Amino acid sequence: MTKWIYSPNSGNSARALLGTHGVQPLVCVGINPSTAAPGDLDRTVATVRRVAVKHGFDSFMMLNVYPQRATDPRDMHVTMDAQLHAWNMESIAQFVGGRSLSVWAAWGTLIGKRRYLPQALRDISAMPELVNASWLSRGPRSKAGHPHHPLYVRADAELDSFDLRAYLARL
Repeated sequence: MTKWIYSPNSGNSARALLGTHGVQPLVCVGINPSTAAPGDLDRTVATVRRVAVKHGFDSFMMLNVYPQRATDPRDMHVTMDAQLHAWNMESIAQFVGGRSLSVWAAWGTLIGKRRYLPQALRDISAMPELVNASWLSRGPRSKAGHPHHPLYVRADAELDSFDLRAYLARL
């Protein structure tokens, strides 16, 4: 039986964590969560789970740059909700806890949908808890250099090293 980690807010309008317990998870960072929940995964989270299994990870965790649930990223807040962002950061920090984890950058071109998203990503990348993370991406980068969203990569694409610092310097 799968033991889930699931962290929605009280109104279920946001989600910080969705994944399974394990010693060596593949951690995926997207832009924002949709409707996925334990036992009811959407296509994105199901793909993350498949990639984790394929690459020998014992579990997976889906995180997001911004935790507001929106099936269409255009429905995300126009300006950042600072409390929601702080809750997301705290949830990520507690989950990571300084462990050496493999973190899959998978936000795609959606990073440009809202002006606050690049800063939210910078905030996450600067967390001391992530200092030991190994950043990865999957498949080729977009023309603008963004790591692709899990649904827009070939099924046989491999996980490759991703230089998050260089990416953020260009963003």
